[in-house]
Amino acid sequence: MKFSVSRDVILQPLLLVAGAVERRQTMPILSNILCKVQGDELQVTGTDLEVELRAKVQVENAQEGETTLPARKLVDICKSLPEGADIRVSVDGSKAVFQSGKSRFTLATLGAQDFPAVQHDKSSEKIELLKSDIINLVQRTSFSMAQQDVRYYLNGMLWEIGKDSLVAVATDGHRLAVATAPVKSSSDSKRQLILPRKGVLELARLLGGNSDVETITLEVGSNHVRVVTANIEFISKLVDGKFPDYKRVLPKGGDKLVKADRQTLRSALQRAAILSNEKYRGVRFVLTNETLSIQANNPEQEEANEEVVVDYEGSELEIGFNVNYVIDVLGVLDTDDICITLADTSSSALIQSGDMADDALYVVMPMRL
Repeated sequence: MKFSVSRDVILQPLLLVAGAVERRQTMPILSNILCKVQGDELQVTGTDLEVELRAKVQVENAQEGETTLPARKLVDICKSLPEGADIRVSVDGSKAVFQSGKSRFTLATLGAQDFPAVQHDKSSEKIELLKSDIINLVQRTSFSMAQQDVRYYLNGMLWEIGKDSLVAVATDGHRLAVATAPVKSSSDSKRQLILPRKGVLELARLLGGNSDVETITLEVGSNHVRVVTANIEFISKLVDGKFPDYKRVLPKGGDKLVKADRQTLRSALQRAAILSNEKYRGVRFVLTNETLSIQANNPEQEEANEEVVVDYEGSELEIGFNVNYVIDVLGVLDTDDICITLADTSSSALIQSGDMADDALYVVMPMRL
């Protein structure tokens, strides 16, 4: 196998594909990228057995064949070469030779026949939505995904697919994020699937950038989801589990409405958080007419007190929250004003945009202070 390619042509596809490769692997071949030359096209593939990324680039002076090469070393070599450099690659047996100008690298290879693929069945459903919409869904909900929770189904994101909507839901048991985007589905029935955490983050990285008006097609099978763009193919296994009924978590009947300027409230919380305990991030909200007082303290007996003018006319209420959880929500909402719906000191808060639109809802559980 051999080929020639410009460093500028191959670098970005390599960076994308290498994102699927974990640095620490139990199987040596999973540290490699599969390189396959067919005609004048080079296909590079990376996987961790949960997520698979595949990219195609045009090459010259090609001789067909396939092998696997060390992912990190391959990326580092290409990054270190000057812009516009031409790369010549030839593979003979268990060695691959990279040449560019007066630079020469010899890398060890592993057999392509041993490279695993993410097993997936035939796609049974197709969903079309704008690239910008899927990016927004991930950005507005992914921060609420659990990390290394024993409830493995929480270490990912629920997608609830309807005929004309896609609902993304993430929770770590202490907070909940729900966002909705319009779609066109090939199925009339409603379906739920859970994407693993890494699949969600890699999909967001893959789709990041311009061309927000571009339409993306998601292909869904019984155990995988697949996304194909111009030169990139993304496949992720689905998590086999049952996600909690998120609709039962959404607070109902809250009679205390608080409207505030989003950025003013966020800045006040960030200042108060400076003096909260690193292990205990609780802050106290004290609501009175037209005023929200935010109080934080730490074991050194230091205190922070912030007052924010809000639109509130109910009875006085004291309630505690994890300050980071509230800051995270205010960071992803993009409206000038936000609305917080409360019931009592032991009930969760429902946070949404100031116009109370239902396309993004956030639930934060209270803390006992």
